[in-house]
Amino acid sequence: MAQAPKQLRLVVEVDDIDAALAFYRDALGLPEVAAFQGDGDARVAILDAGRATLELANPAQKRMIDRVEAGGQPSPRIRVAFEVEDAAGVTRRLEGAGATLVAAPIETPWRSLNARLDAPAQLQLTIFQELDGQETFVGGAAAADG
Repeated sequence: MAQAPKQLRLVVEVDDIDAALAFYRDALGLPEVAAFQGDGDARVAILDAGRATLELANPAQKRMIDRVEAGGQPSPRIRVAFEVEDAAGVTRRLEGAGATLVAAPIETPWRSLNARLDAPAQLQLTIFQELDGQETFVGGAAAADG
């Protein structure tokens, strides 16, 4: 059996690295673990996004997720999802930092509160919060777990 990788690193080309850092590091809160500069204004920053997983979904599953999370609006082939403690609060903060709301936080059948945003670096994000034992918002109205 092959040894499992130690880290998943998603590398994204950005036109404005300062704006991307302001959004992902400062607004979303991903800690910067390293930054390097090279010749010709070359710059890179590595941000810690917590535990990484690779979610592989067939087209039917992707369409179902798009229907639940975003009212059927199709997502791009690659979408980045971040688990947070307060999906509604983080969604508002990211909107204020320049993201465009695709779909407001909604409770999913798999018991999470998920929102969709179009974010800098041409990425679509899912912001999600696991809900077990927490108060949730369903369709904009408060609902308590039973």
